[in-house]
Amino acid sequence: MQQSWFDDSDGFDIALRRRESSRGEVFELIVNGMFAMDSVDATSELELARLAPQASRRVLVGGLGLGFTAGDLLDRLPDVAVTVAELSSALIGWAREGIVPGLARVAQDPRATLWHVDVAEALRTTSDWDAILLDVDNGPGFLIHDSNAALYGGSLLSAARDALAPGGLLAIWCENATPSLDAALRELGGDVWQVEVPVERDGHQITYAIHCLRR
Repeated sequence: MQQSWFDDSDGFDIALRRRESSRGEVFELIVNGMFAMDSVDATSELELARLAPQASRRVLVGGLGLGFTAGDLLDRLPDVAVTVAELSSALIGWAREGIVPGLARVAQDPRATLWHVDVAEALRTTSDWDAILLDVDNGPGFLIHDSNAALYGGSLLSAARDALAPGGLLAIWCENATPSLDAALRELGGDVWQVEVPVERDGHQITYAIHCLRR
């Protein structure tokens, strides 16, 4: 059995699909006709969450996805407050409706705030985050939203760095290691490194990368 939900009210197409597979129930997100993510393997989304310092009290997550990153933060850090900046009002609505268990888990937690906003605005208008975890696109080399190119260089990276509390962490998920992003982060100062996350999909190994900066 397969079900799907579709919305284009925010100026782009987003589809949520639910299907049965040999692994059980699988959810997929399709944005502007392109595969964004599914629930088959959340290894890299969970790794992104686990980079947040254990003592984090305030964390900004860019991109709700299927709820894995925000959900893991809420599960592991009892005193954390998680704000999720999400561009799709429909995805926030589906979370509140309880369609996807992982999304519902986030929407129902009083420590979580689902904020319908472009993450670029969130970075420019907020501050004092212990961690900022961005997973809003595939990285600068394979964009779903062309407007997200600004997130990977120039003024927005600087805004993200400035929005961190002293010692805070900025972590950016990419589909692969991106030398241009690494170089842009190094220009901001602080400790810069990357974490590689190997994942096997459909018999092939893919290595995702998370680029990190500590203020």
